[in-house]
Amino acid sequence: MGSIFTKIVNGEIPCYKIAETEDFLAFLDVNPNAKGHTLCIPKKEVDKLFDLDEASYNGLMQFSRTVALALKKAVPCKRVGVSVIGLEVPHAHVHLIPLQSMEDARFIQKVTLSKEEFETTAEAIKAEL
Repeated sequence: MGSIFTKIVNGEIPCYKIAETEDFLAFLDVNPNAKGHTLCIPKKEVDKLFDLDEASYNGLMQFSRTVALALKKAVPCKRVGVSVIGLEVPHAHVHLIPLQSMEDARFIQKVTLSKEEFETTAEAIKAEL
């Protein structure tokens, strides 16, 4: 049985898509630390980031960088933080989090956004790609 991210890749679960290539997908986290919190994943399901082959790992990092640069332009923040934890979903993923303070990087305070706020945010980031 595939992870929730594999179901998103396969179109079984909707997402607020930011960017997509043949190998990678970026979408808004629906339980975000901050407005614009984005997840970047390889489409191929691999549990742990460091279990990716070297080309996939480097590709994911380059893809994440491209998305982070667009995110920084679209969502006002001091910087875009990067986090890889990997415990919550068994599918390698990179968190890109707009940061105003260190508190925004903690995974204990979440923000609530409406469907319209998610859609507007996704479109703003896509426009910067």
